[in-house]
Amino acid sequence: MNDLVRQLGLAQPQVSKHLRVLREVGVVDVREQGRQRLYRLNGHALKPIHDWVKNYERSWSERFDQLDVVLEDLKRKEQGDADDR
Repeated sequence: MNDLVRQLGLAQPQVSKHLRVLREVGVVDVREQGRQRLYRLNGHALKPIHDWVKNYERSWSERFDQLDVVLEDLKRKEQGDADDR
């Protein structure tokens, strides 16, 4: 827990709450070892999310490519305006 608190920069109660929620929905598994609780990511629980996102990946990639074109055009126009001064 202390490692997660330190790495995430969150308070211990916040980390505990997030871990509890992740455990309840099956995204992480926990086992107790003495006084420690060891958490492990359950990748199988993430597969439905991965599959859903994958359906939108192509669309997002195309839109980001279009955004790149627009941003490059704006950049060229700004540079052209600056050169005209």
